Amino acid sequence: MTLTDPVSPDLKRHLRTLKLGQLLATLPDRLALARQQQLPHADFLELLLSDEVTRRENGSAARRARAAGLDPDMRLDTWDPTAAVRYDQQPWNELVSLRFAEAAHGALILGPVGVGKTFLATALGHIAVRRRLTVHMARAGHLFKRLKAARLDNSTEAEHRRLAAVNLLIIDDFALQPLDETATTDFYELTVARHRHNATIVTSNRTPDEWLGLMHDQLLAQSAVDRLTSTSHELVIDGESYRKRQRPRLGSGT
Repeated sequence: MTLTDPVSPDLKRHLRTLKLGQLLATLPDRLALARQQQLPHADFLELLLSDEVTRRENGSAARRARAAGLDPDMRLDTWDPTAAVRYDQQPWNELVSLRFAEAAHGALILGPVGVGKTFLATALGHIAVRRRLTVHMARAGHLFKRLKAARLDNSTEAEHRRLAAVNLLIIDDFALQPLDETATTDFYELTVARHRHNATIVTSNRTPDEWLGLMHDQLLAQSAVDRLTSTSHELVIDGESYRKRQRPRLGSGT
């Protein structure tokens, strides 16, 4: 151990043997803090272990968020609060609490193109991941194509069971295009399977009344939409395009 390196080679080796090598990144700073504040040994050990627990939880949450299909940059702490978009704060606060997910209810995030619907839905997904809920997010078009493709290898039932079991399913850009017979049936089956069992978030540029006219089978459509809307909180967003704030600026990389 030298004056420039307060951590001895033996300590480094022991930490790596115990798979605690990541502590080496913060250990010198923690040692300095302990000396300055004259921390008791037990408090110093608690501080170190707290760093490791936080690091592992962050790493685990990041891995689960990737597996869920969540954009890593669309989190609540990266949302621009000065964005010129408008929505009722009370239902948003209720959604952020995730009480709707615990109650197996749903959320409809509606509004015109570009106002941040996908961003806010993804942010809710990240909160759910942090709370150890299982999450899956997919664009509606991709989701229904995947389910249609599953029919080719007879894995449709298994795929439906997997999607039905997810604690929070986020369907993005729903009803952007008309739903054919297969997609309408899949949407109905998913909605029925998840109704009052697990939470679903749907983002859309259209209202639920408009969805009905875009589905192939009106009876299935009405049944699915009625189930979904009867247990869902609704957040309507309006205003200027949020995407304009995410554009790279000239000279930002120099």
